[in-house]
Amino acid sequence: MRFCFLPLGLLLTGAVLLCAAEPGGVRFEVKADRRTGQLIRRAVPVTGRVITPALVSPEAPAAAAAPQANPAESRIHQLVENAANQYNVDPLLVHAVIAVESNYNPYAVSPVGAQGLMQLMPGTARQLGVRNAFDAEENIRAGVRHLRDLQDLYKDDRLALAAYNAGAGAVNRYGWIPPYRETQDYVYKVGKRYGDARRAQAANPVQAAAGSSPPEVAPPPAHRPVEVFTDSEGRVHMRTK
Repeated sequence: MRFCFLPLGLLLTGAVLLCAAEPGGVRFEVKADRRTGQLIRRAVPVTGRVITPALVSPEAPAAAAAPQANPAESRIHQLVENAANQYNVDPLLVHAVIAVESNYNPYAVSPVGAQGLMQLMPGTARQLGVRNAFDAEENIRAGVRHLRDLQDLYKDDRLALAAYNAGAGAVNRYGWIPPYRETQDYVYKVGKRYGDARRAQAANPVQAAAGSSPPEVAPPPAHRPVEVFTDSEGRVHMRTK
């Protein structure tokens, strides 16, 4: 016979101590009665594998379930990969455009009427054969095709992005990124996201191959320096400069 000891404080919480025993013998369970607080020991036959010492708490939480991928996000990612491969566009650039255009909202509508994930204007959508601009597959395929056409036309991603935002007519009229604040901000935001994503992919190709986009790291907040001083009465004060 073997005896196992457990601090009384743990037993009073309702914990159960399983003591080791050989197969074919018995094991003893010692626990506190919840109503009286008395310790109770009982013998339990052991008919199978060897029981190793373990502390089992009835209040122990269940193991956390493994995180599941969001089906909608996975589908959009796959649609981007498919369209990017079809039209030979970098999928990281497509993701950057979608993030800035709609923040991955397939039902987004802009104040001027652009629709869906890649914010297609109704006229552009019709030219590209889109029946439903709010269908993610149609929207992404048409948007990537349109982006590919602009890349072929201008041979410069900056001008292609400017034309995607302001139209090819505006780019042709100015011969460069139009002097529109919205368009200039758009080209900068998409370009920054694209550049950050490419650098992250180069730094961690395994993660990039798995299809997981690295989280964006926000710049640290700017803090004003703190000055510590002592007044005439010996009290210590702190203030920002």
